[in-house]
Formats: sequence, C-alpha cells, structure tokens
Amino acid sequence: QVQLAESGGGLVQSGGSLRLSCAASGSIFSVNTMGWYRQTPGKQRELVAVITSGGSTNYADSVKGRFTISRDNVKNTVYLQMNSLKPEDTAVYYCNYGVGSFRSWGQGTQVTVSS
Repeated sequence: QVQLAESGGGLVQSGGSLRLSCAASGSIFSVNTMGWYRQTPGKQRELVAVITSGGSTNYADSVKGRFTISRDNVKNTVYLQMNSLKPEDTAVYYCNYGVGSFRSWGQGTQVTVSS
C-alpha cells in the first residue's frame, strides 16, 4: 500500500501563490507517476498536473504558465507551485500516485482563492 500526506492548502487572494506538497510512504516503486487533481462540488475530478519519476510533466491547459509541478525522488515527494491564482482555481486538490493500473489518492487539501 501507498499512503499520501498532503499539505499546503489554504486561503489566498486572487493573484497570490500557494505551494502544495505531497509525501508518499509505504511500498513505493522507483518508476511511478505522481500528480495533482482537483474537484469542485458537482463536478468530476480533473487533472491539474502530473510528473513521472523521470521528470516528464503534463499540465491542464487552464494552469499552464501559472503552475509548476516538481518532485524529489529521494523524499518521494511531489510539489505544486501555484502562482497567479484565480478564483476558478478554488477546489479540493488531491495528490495521486500511480504505477500501471494501481492508483492511490490523498485525502485532499482545500485551496480557496478569493476575488
């Protein structure tokens, strides 16, 4: 099993920044993908950004140029630097770990951007 511990959410004004962190523990495979998804009430969970253990990244179009995903493979930790935040970025952000068809999710951290 893999456990994910998220931190860094909160309340910020429009145009501000936040940094999310997610530390994975347990049975970690060296080759994996970690990332962030977000969800608002009544909507499906959507991809924000993912990064492979090799460093390849993929971003949602809505966050390109504003968010940066990175990781520390020694610490099994993934980060999401969020700049120029907008009210529409308000959501619960979930950390994800994946190897093949296996997926593990964090409990989520609330990000609220006020206008």
